[in-house]
Amino acid sequence: MSKFENAEKIMVERFGHDSLLSVATVDGGRPHVRTVDAFYESGAFYVVTYSLSNKMKQIAKNPDVAVCGEWFLGHGTGENLGWVLEESNKEMMAKLRAAFADWYTGGHVDGANEVTGESSAFGALKMTLSQDGSGKYSWDFTPSAIPQDGSPAAMNYHDSGSATC
Repeated sequence: MSKFENAEKIMVERFGHDSLLSVATVDGGRPHVRTVDAFYESGAFYVVTYSLSNKMKQIAKNPDVAVCGEWFLGHGTGENLGWVLEESNKEMMAKLRAAFADWYTGGHVDGANEVTGESSAFGALKMTLSQDGSGKYSWDFTPSAIPQDGSPAAMNYHDSGSATC
């Protein structure tokens, strides 16, 4: 198994389901951190959130984000994917609805609001990782780190203890 395959396997096992993740954005030169339910796939974390939330407004102004979940620290770029029912979001939203089934069926999402397409509807947020922070694992998602085999990242193990947020 290649380093990438091993790293991807670890990331999917740990975050390829409904996972709590701390997300930091920047507004006015100050960091803002909140915990979100996130789903990991192929070098990015996905979140369903209120489209007019502070995090969406902050990412629109400055897409730099940092994430932290248990043992993993990372930096990347946030991207508003738009309304959850846009055709371009159909495939990912099927995965997110399955991953966040308890949240969707537990009264947290007003189905009418999701369906109406109003500006207050829920939107999809994609946070593509560029390079992790310091921690037990170091995974470089930057283009210069892409191995010759075309896999999107290289991963190294560091026995520095578990990462903390």
